[in-house]
Amino acid sequence: MTDSDDALLPLDAVRPAASSKDTKGAVVPAPERPVARVAVDSPLPHLDRPFDYLVPAALHETAEPGVRVRVRFAGKLVDGFLLERVDESDHEGRLMPLERVVSPERVLTPEIAGLARAVADRYAGTFTDVLRLAIPPRHAKAESETPKPDRSTRPDVPDGTDVQGEAAGSVQDGEGAGAPGGAGTPGDAEAPRGAGAPGDSGGAGALGGAGTSGYLGDGGAAGGVRGGESAWDAYPMGPSFLDALRHGRAPRAVWSALPGALGWARPMAEAVRATLDGGRGAVVVVPDGKDVALADAELARVLGPGRHVALTADLGPAERYRRWLKVLRGQVRAVVGTRAAMFAPVAELGLVAIWDDGDDLHAERLAPYPHAREVLGLRAHRTGAAMLIGGYARTAEATQLIAGRWARPIVAARTTIRSLAPRVRPAGEDAELAKDQAARQARLPSLAWRALRHGLDGGGPVLVQVPRRGYLPALACRNCRTPARCVLPPTRTLLAPPGADAPPVVPLSGPSSGFSGGGGEAGGSSRGRAGGGQDLGRLPGGPSRVSSGLAAGGQEVRHLPGGTSRVSAGLAGDGQEARHFPDGSSRMSPGPTGGGQEVLHLPGGLSRSQADPARVGEVSGDPGRQGPPGSDDQPRHGVGEGVSAALPLEPAGTPAASCHGPLALRGGHAAPYCRWCGRVDAAWRCPSCGSPHLRAVVIGARRTAEELGRAFPSIPVRTSGRDGVLATVPASRALVVATPGAEPVAEGGYAAAVLLDGWALLGRADLRAGEEAVRRWMNAAALLRPGAELVVLADAALPAVQALVRWDPITHAERELADRAELGFPPAVRMATLTGPAAAVRQMIDEAHLPAEAQVLGPVPVDDEGQERAMIRVRRTGGAALAAALKGASGVRAARKTPDVVRVSVDPLDLI
Repeated sequence: MTDSDDALLPLDAVRPAASSKDTKGAVVPAPERPVARVAVDSPLPHLDRPFDYLVPAALHETAEPGVRVRVRFAGKLVDGFLLERVDESDHEGRLMPLERVVSPERVLTPEIAGLARAVADRYAGTFTDVLRLAIPPRHAKAESETPKPDRSTRPDVPDGTDVQGEAAGSVQDGEGAGAPGGAGTPGDAEAPRGAGAPGDSGGAGALGGAGTSGYLGDGGAAGGVRGGESAWDAYPMGPSFLDALRHGRAPRAVWSALPGALGWARPMAEAVRATLDGGRGAVVVVPDGKDVALADAELARVLGPGRHVALTADLGPAERYRRWLKVLRGQVRAVVGTRAAMFAPVAELGLVAIWDDGDDLHAERLAPYPHAREVLGLRAHRTGAAMLIGGYARTAEATQLIAGRWARPIVAARTTIRSLAPRVRPAGEDAELAKDQAARQARLPSLAWRALRHGLDGGGPVLVQVPRRGYLPALACRNCRTPARCVLPPTRTLLAPPGADAPPVVPLSGPSSGFSGGGGEAGGSSRGRAGGGQDLGRLPGGPSRVSSGLAAGGQEVRHLPGGTSRVSAGLAGDGQEARHFPDGSSRMSPGPTGGGQEVLHLPGGLSRSQADPARVGEVSGDPGRQGPPGSDDQPRHGVGEGVSAALPLEPAGTPAASCHGPLALRGGHAAPYCRWCGRVDAAWRCPSCGSPHLRAVVIGARRTAEELGRAFPSIPVRTSGRDGVLATVPASRALVVATPGAEPVAEGGYAAAVLLDGWALLGRADLRAGEEAVRRWMNAAALLRPGAELVVLADAALPAVQALVRWDPITHAERELADRAELGFPPAVRMATLTGPAAAVRQMIDEAHLPAEAQVLGPVPVDDEGQERAMIRVRRTGGAALAAALKGASGVRAARKTPDVVRVSVDPLDLI
């Protein structure tokens, strides 16, 4: 046969036989379902899809849907989750094999996978970003030491309880793993009516009289829940709601909790108990660790030990993963925790509940920035579970669910509410202003003083809510009112090159700036008003006096013969003497009434300030109390009220840059410091007018505690805030100063309360300012005893104040929703924001295939660094199309490897 004849033969006839070298080391596929679809851990939006991999025969037994795997992607080994195994792949090329199975534990259930896909689609995010929030990092030791339950056993439940399904089973939602959420979710359209909604019938139990706090005990006193009674008996629709949970139905309700003795933890625990009695699981999400502790204790009392777990971020990775595995393996079917618990893999889910859904802690800070209320709503809709949204106040979003008939309200009778609510008195009433003309400027008018005094005389604790933390968190020039900013150079700057002249050195502390006490001016002839009602000026006879807005006392700076100055407190407080010695040093020594500070001016322009060790962290009025570790009284970064440091500046001729951070005060005898770089700027002068004198713009919680301690010297002062949150306080006499959200629960309730600085909450440039003020006020007022006096320092004519006075958050929420619908703001519409460089934001808007009815607002500058933000608004029914368009535009930019990042946020809380 000639060479020309070879061309006429089939190709296989002339191809050389396959060598054994070609098949040596080839991967042998699994005998069944050899293709695995894997969600690769990649943040790129254009790669947000499953990828097919070959399952080797060696991994056939362990490569089950839901396990963690390692795969080779773009030449690198990356993590992933195995979603499902199929017989064939749509990919026509060669498939890469799975490298290994990290763990045989099936951590991703089909229900959580479908939920993650739905959340990613709603918030224009990626599937893997949601999985990072849903599944905690693996802890191998905790995974190996946790015993797996026997498949033939059931969780420990009371006799007679019907448990449906296996203990380790998972919820099947009818949509394959990774399937996107469809229409009909509570955030976009009206859901089917009637099924599982709370009925109109049910007993209405009236509650009245004073009682002990339902947070800490059984509530056996009058007005509490006695043995055999349910906390839901106080609500006309409460018994029917529990009955629906016990019988496996799916009611959806918005619950307005009663103030006073009952609290919220016991009704929530009873709802969880009813769900478990029906053979299903429950998830409860609360804002912070303090609320988790309250709910955890009540669930342990109602359910018994070992039937629930609490999930919080402060548990540590090992313990958190250990508890999460208990839920995954079906050992427990009830979970309470912060927002991360919204993805808890509870088997046979029957109830999802969220408490205080208006708290901004429910909004996730990581992409795609989901909100716990919306995630739980999606989960309830997909699994057919019940949903309970509870709070003392009501948000516009919860009101929208009621208006769309997706949920039903659970509200007590007005007579019951009046018997348990506190007596609210605004400080701005005309009658009070006629009695006390100084109440317009005073931070604590006489009405608030009387309420605090009356509550303390009754033998119980009183609560003072302060919107701002710290001592004096904001300062301004006393003359021109310009905000005080740090003028020191940045902490780290360019050093001079080798061989060049040494750069100049600027000490961080210098001579006294005339700032004395808690923001008073120790020298100067003009007279001004400090924030919160403090006068800073010079009195006849030479001494300067700093008077507090607390209607009593202040501080005096007297220049005595011999070069001695004395700073005395007018409220049985502390005093200091400044003595100048011949060698050029000066000493601040304690006066006859208390301790002080020692300030030594050392050679070389440095100064040293030593505080009396017995008085570090002391709260005025209680000399025995020490400040908590890590508080603002402690110097930060090694620079504070001690020896000052010196930083090199730029070489000569280079324009000096400034930090420009806001100045604040840590204490009454401290120099102003920068809240950004942490350095002391004792020699500050106003860049506008040159004045060295400062005034307080905002007064924080610790300054308020100090002033109250001086006014009530025999009463202990307790603070709860950023430095340390108190969960509970005893029923003894005490002044409790707390920031919003950190109010501790008092045993038996507070005898009185004062809500300070209402303007700080109502005057914020925020769409939710009024709603947030009502929520924070009602959360604090609900901790009072029934009929106790509550004073709020705000104008009585404001709608938010009227909602508190009448204890009617429902009407306020309905008006808020109507106003937002008229103006076109969420939740009446769906809105997304694009934040990034100006050119990138405009380019993304031009390239995105937005819905036809989309309205683009902006972009507008948001800072001085060139960042801009644009808002896109659509109708509620167009929310899914808007999210898909923005996600597609983000994918196009990621595929181009565009360097400028544009942040996409759907329905953010901070629109304005």
